[in-house]
Amino acid sequence: MSATIEPVIGIIGGSGLYDIDGLEERAWKRVFTPWGEPSDEILTGRLSGVRCVFLPRHGKGHPLPPSALNYRANIDALKRLGVTDVISLSAVGSLREELPPGHFVIVDQFIDRTFAREKSFFGPGCVAHVSVAHPTCPRLGDAVEAAGAELDLPMTRGGTYLVMEGPQFSTKAESEMYRAWGCHVIGMTNMPEAKLAREAELCYASVAMVTDYDCWHPDHDHVTVEQVVKVLTGNAEKARALVRALVPRIGRPRGPCPAGCDRALDNALITAPEKRDPALLAKLDAVAGRVLR
Repeated sequence: MSATIEPVIGIIGGSGLYDIDGLEERAWKRVFTPWGEPSDEILTGRLSGVRCVFLPRHGKGHPLPPSALNYRANIDALKRLGVTDVISLSAVGSLREELPPGHFVIVDQFIDRTFAREKSFFGPGCVAHVSVAHPTCPRLGDAVEAAGAELDLPMTRGGTYLVMEGPQFSTKAESEMYRAWGCHVIGMTNMPEAKLAREAELCYASVAMVTDYDCWHPDHDHVTVEQVVKVLTGNAEKARALVRALVPRIGRPRGPCPAGCDRALDNALITAPEKRDPALLAKLDAVAGRVLR
């Protein structure tokens, strides 16, 4: 018989979302990881009786740009706190007319164009290769879709998120190229976050919150921070409502993930046990302890 899992919901708040209201037993905790400091203290508590962990991705007050985020420390800290399911909320630009500002997209694919970030927990001394062919958890995607419908949120299921390095927004030529590639939204933060969540065997869902039309749209030919912040405020309120509706749906005891997200490392380690670096193995205690013990 499969073991019953008591879910712990991790929520990563993107631009404009630095706290989650409605949490009981609230406590901000500083978490130390072998990968360094997470973006900020982490808020723990219960929502509708479900254990929840909230991480403000850019830190409270947004002091950290996308390229400076310690993605490995963020994911390790969530895993270390017992998180099983991650809901990632992020501000994005739209590459499609039918996805206007204020719209939410349940992302199911990514194109990673980042180049200045540490992208794996593994490396020399312990090599692992996980599949990210399907980088998000469909079970969580179903729950997000149902919660969004319950709230009548403007939401689209499915879409490709182009992750750029930033911090500058796109050139028009880049924006047009990404549209030609079939991308739906563009942002700066979901990679390597999604890859690291998979390595840490966490179920992961990405909710992209549209703030602007990037720069391809003839009637919106440039993006300004002022425009983005105005929409961010409205999106943050919708996001809080979505979290309140979503957590009870995914917080009930369950069996193993049908998509295998929580068993991603079963066949991923390739380094022979006698060749593994003890120092790296010690750093992997939270994210890969299940397969290394």
